Amino acid sequence: MQGILLADKPKGWTSFDVVNYVRRMVATQLDKKPKNVKVGHTGTLDPLATGLLVILVGKDYTRRATEWSKLSKTYEVTMKLGVTSTTADEEGEKTVLSDRVPTHEEIESVLHQFTGALIQTPPAYSAMKVNGVRAYKLAREGKQVIMEPRPATILSNELTAYGYPYVRFTSHVSSGTYIRSLVEDMGVQLQTGAYMSDLRRTSIGDFTIDEAISVQGITVDELASSMQTI
Repeated sequence: MQGILLADKPKGWTSFDVVNYVRRMVATQLDKKPKNVKVGHTGTLDPLATGLLVILVGKDYTRRATEWSKLSKTYEVTMKLGVTSTTADEEGEKTVLSDRVPTHEEIESVLHQFTGALIQTPPAYSAMKVNGVRAYKLAREGKQVIMEPRPATILSNELTAYGYPYVRFTSHVSSGTYIRSLVEDMGVQLQTGAYMSDLRRTSIGDFTIDEAISVQGITVDELASSMQTI
């Protein structure tokens, strides 16, 4: 059993949880131990985020992971204004910063302003490695984490709804873009502060969430029939 599985990651699961879940099912089908089954993914989603994960099954596909790891991605983003978070998302400790209510025009303007090539600083609570250690592990241990700024490209931002304090927009971005950092930077520009309160990934390259399956409760036969080969 080898191929690509498009999975809709549920909230609260890590990306590794999904990989491990699929690995156990494939191992059962092949009558192997899970440790002897190659399964990976092409890009992490935060535990509180939902949406598309590209799961690679079998060594012929896991060894090709780089073919799909640098594709552009599309997200449905919810930004909460007036409040900041230590993790830049719903998980962190919140601080009320402002009661300023930006106009619809200001929201549209900042979404337009944060498009194109830009430099952003990844969140300290991220999966990036600092001296070989995941940044979020250092941050959770209370250690100082210095994140180096890095380039990103925002291909487009489209406002879908605004009812203070929530802004909902769709963002199409290059690989390596941190939506949490994007939201924080927008909050600074709006002079309100902001954090990412919800995130759903809807596409990776030409793969879309419409093609994805929910892994919860899936049978081995359903998993096998949902696999793609490229």
